[in-house]
Amino acid sequence: MSAADVPPQSTTEAKPGTVSSSLVAVLLIAVAAIMMRQAGLFPRWFSAAPVAPRSVTPRGDLAESEKSTIEIFETASPGVVHITSLAVRRDLNFNVLRLPEGTGTGFVWDDQGHIVTNFHVIRAGNSARVTLSDNTPWAAKLIGVEPDKDLAVLKIDAPPDKLKPIPLGTSGDLKVGQSVFAIGNPFGLDQTLTTGVISGLGREIQSQTDQTIEGVIQTDAAINPGNSGGPLLDSAGRLIGVNTAIYSPSGTYAGIGFAVPVDIVNDVVPQLIQYGKIERPGLGVTLAGDEVAQRLGIDSGVLVLKVLDGSSAMEAGVRPPYQDRLGEWHFDLIVSLAGQPIHKVDDVSAALKGRKVGETVPLTLLRDGEEVALSITLQPLQRSLRLDAGR
Repeated sequence: MSAADVPPQSTTEAKPGTVSSSLVAVLLIAVAAIMMRQAGLFPRWFSAAPVAPRSVTPRGDLAESEKSTIEIFETASPGVVHITSLAVRRDLNFNVLRLPEGTGTGFVWDDQGHIVTNFHVIRAGNSARVTLSDNTPWAAKLIGVEPDKDLAVLKIDAPPDKLKPIPLGTSGDLKVGQSVFAIGNPFGLDQTLTTGVISGLGREIQSQTDQTIEGVIQTDAAINPGNSGGPLLDSAGRLIGVNTAIYSPSGTYAGIGFAVPVDIVNDVVPQLIQYGKIERPGLGVTLAGDEVAQRLGIDSGVLVLKVLDGSSAMEAGVRPPYQDRLGEWHFDLIVSLAGQPIHKVDDVSAALKGRKVGETVPLTLLRDGEEVALSITLQPLQRSLRLDAGR
């Protein structure tokens, strides 16, 4: 082999006692990594040792009060429903649409499909849809309303096994400080439970017709828009009121809510189911206004202007005004009714409040300067004229 056939030696061959540049780079990276780790600059996932989740501490049994609250909710919630008020509208193509006008809460009254809610929940719509706790929707028929008490009754054709009526309690023996539980659909949030106590009793609020609802329950259980019409329960899970209003400058919960007491509900609802409205008691007479009595110089008592044919008043012996042969007028003035003194027309309505059709009450008339004591059986108001007592 000639010298020309021998390959030349590489010029990059490391000389004895020297370090290659690649090794230097590796050493620099290692040193930098150590410094960054010591400085805490590496992300957690880069750590060589994995971090295990913490072990769960056993909770133990729930408190008895918690168990009771859970049981109340689980028992009552199947009987609470979501109500959507619907209004009929037509689009530009004259198609009929049913659009939501508002939502609220209601509850199952019986296994016949009757649903109780507030009047103001359904007043804006032409129809309503009821959604049960199992999320099945049902078309609802309006059975009756009592705007003066802010109550309404709907009916759905659901089978009895889907209907879970809430047990009925009483509001006559409630005490301030009792625990209460409200279930409803505030802001569209389905099946919400709030708790609190009875903060006050015997409150008065205005109904949708500006009539006074008396004996109202005040509670600090949170009641918000959408809770209206839902049940207020006692610690036994019984219905003691229907959540109907809040006192709040902003329109949302401010710690003061009101519920129509169940004793009123239990009086109104059966009448709505049977008659579609409340049968208010009347006397079967037309009364003169207070201004008429004043012009005639009548200082006390209410003047009877007309007695309806066949009415309770006629049967009791009440007489309309008449003129005798000498031209002198004779009047019957109601001065006492059901044991209450009568001075003006509103006193007659107050005396009949809480009375029922068919009930017999004492009636005292002032006739020709002498008192005449009678007994009168109260009749349905619709048989009387518009100005009849108890309107």
